[in-house]
Amino acid sequence: MSESVHGMWSSRIMFILAAAGSAVGLGNIWRFPYVAGENGGGAFVLTYLVCIFLIGMPIMVAETILGRAGRKSPINTMQDLTARSNAWSGWQVIGWMGVLAGFMILSYYAVIAGWAVAYLFDMASGTFVGADSTFANDAFKSLTGDVWAVVGWHSLFMACTILISARGVGKGLEMTVKYLMPMLFILLLALVLWAALTSGHFLEGMTFLFSIKSEDFSGDAVLVAMGQAFFTLSLGMGAIMAYGAYLPKSASIVGSATTIALLDTVVALLSGMVIFPIVFANGLESSAGPGLMFITLPIAFGQMSGGQLFGTVFFLLVTFAAITSAISLVEPAIAWLVEKLKVSRAAAAVSIGVLAWFWGLGTAFSFNIWDDVMILPEKTFFDTMDYVSNNIILPLGGVLIATFTGWFLNRAIFDEELGDLSGWLKTVLMLLIRFVAPLGVLVVFVMSFI
Repeated sequence: MSESVHGMWSSRIMFILAAAGSAVGLGNIWRFPYVAGENGGGAFVLTYLVCIFLIGMPIMVAETILGRAGRKSPINTMQDLTARSNAWSGWQVIGWMGVLAGFMILSYYAVIAGWAVAYLFDMASGTFVGADSTFANDAFKSLTGDVWAVVGWHSLFMACTILISARGVGKGLEMTVKYLMPMLFILLLALVLWAALTSGHFLEGMTFLFSIKSEDFSGDAVLVAMGQAFFTLSLGMGAIMAYGAYLPKSASIVGSATTIALLDTVVALLSGMVIFPIVFANGLESSAGPGLMFITLPIAFGQMSGGQLFGTVFFLLVTFAAITSAISLVEPAIAWLVEKLKVSRAAAAVSIGVLAWFWGLGTAFSFNIWDDVMILPEKTFFDTMDYVSNNIILPLGGVLIATFTGWFLNRAIFDEELGDLSGWLKTVLMLLIRFVAPLGVLVVFVMSFI
């Protein structure tokens, strides 16, 4: 099949922007700085980079190979490829796991993204001008504790996601990333320049982020770095396989994957370069945890000259990143519904979007009226969705993708999709896909339980 029934990216550049948009999201701007802060800075960053390029990239290449070879939704792609490879039909579970993981993550991702949209408006209106720690804490608790506010912002973000996705690959997904991704990079670079010129602690932030101390290396830090690398590249959740289905045949899969990994890593590092100088300039804790973006930074922006403007720019950046990720999370399910029921793309987008919105109410309630409701031991609905998707489904999906591609996919299909690659590079890539990547993920998977 030369083209997907859902449409095609107009160029390799658009695939890179779309896949980078999927990878660049709250995982880079919200999660990366605080987990780096909690795990020693430079030592964590080095481990993270190694995990990205030895484990993350090979799995991204494998997932893209499957997507472009199948040219369908992840579920139907795996059905076709198992048949064409005379492989066990049970491998089709990879497609189902990807769609399920994307749906689960979107359901709570939209709630967190809704907070970012709320903070965008609060920052622009001057709510945090002169804010101290008490005010910032109270503001965050007020937002998350107000069930109607949380549901309202969650609904607004999901409506935007549905609207974009309903317009299709060319008019919806491609047009969105075509404009939002360049704007995202421009805003991020502007914030880095601002942090360098005004914080007075830029060098201290860089030292924390890039200096490596042997005492900072720990087993826990390695596990967290591996998990962050996996999550931030959008692997195992069907998004890369779905986007790979729309990739032109002439485009280089390895070249595209390398560029995406580099862009994703650059955004994560630039985010740290923005956040840590601000944190140190205001005497705040680098290990502030998940509240770093919603409590710590508003204090900093509220206390510094020009903070209202650049705080608004920061949360605009976060909103853009969240939207480009959200449309990739919903894409695998939409593509499958269009293929399965032969419905219009708009109908599929609304159906999946409303279902994800409804499921996301559990996360919205986890911070207020259901904060004492535990699904798993000591885990709220939100904690359960996050744990099951990121600690179980994504790592397991990554192992299965690498194993199927490396050992069971018809070798002719593998060679055809990587036709532009020289022989020795193809051999190295095959070794990484067959051995290094799945073993690395399995170690993290097992250790997360131990």
